[in-house]
Amino acid sequence: MMHAQGRDADLWVFGYGSLMWRPGFSFAEHQIATVRGYHRALCVYSHVHRGTPDRPGLVLGLDSGGACKGMAFRVPAPMAEATIAYLRQREQVTSVYRELLLPVRLVDGRRMIALCYAVDRHHAQYAGRLDKADLERLVRQGHGVSGANPDYICNTHAHLAQLGIRDTALEWLVQRFAAEAADPEQALAG
Repeated sequence: MMHAQGRDADLWVFGYGSLMWRPGFSFAEHQIATVRGYHRALCVYSHVHRGTPDRPGLVLGLDSGGACKGMAFRVPAPMAEATIAYLRQREQVTSVYRELLLPVRLVDGRRMIALCYAVDRHHAQYAGRLDKADLERLVRQGHGVSGANPDYICNTHAHLAQLGIRDTALEWLVQRFAAEAADPEQALAG
């Protein structure tokens, strides 16, 4: 897949999770952006980055329905192919995401087509909608090649908060972790 505007155009990449705070590629510009028709959800069992097949963690996916605020990055055209190759290596380890070109609206009002990674609902790692107890259990147990699952949750939540973007599931998990740090016995009881 080449990017939407062709070989000589800049590439836009939409991040909604760790790509927002650790893109791993060079970019010339970034802005808060919104994609419609998809929402951010803790809906992917992580078997590599934040868990293993035996002890899966839980990471974000761009799932169908609603809207999602995230970060759009403009990659200069000469770096587009290398960026796509990097993203495929990072995001497609188990092919749980679909690589899509979706319209995004930047905070300054511009509309662009951006490369996005949306969860494949037919993939075995698609968790769907989980209750709070399962969210917490999976996140607490997850540890993979990119580190501990709670760190991923806390880093993503902190970055979203800095941007003024709320995610109630991440907020709830971070509050649970903070309560446990303040009073481990009370957190386990609650």
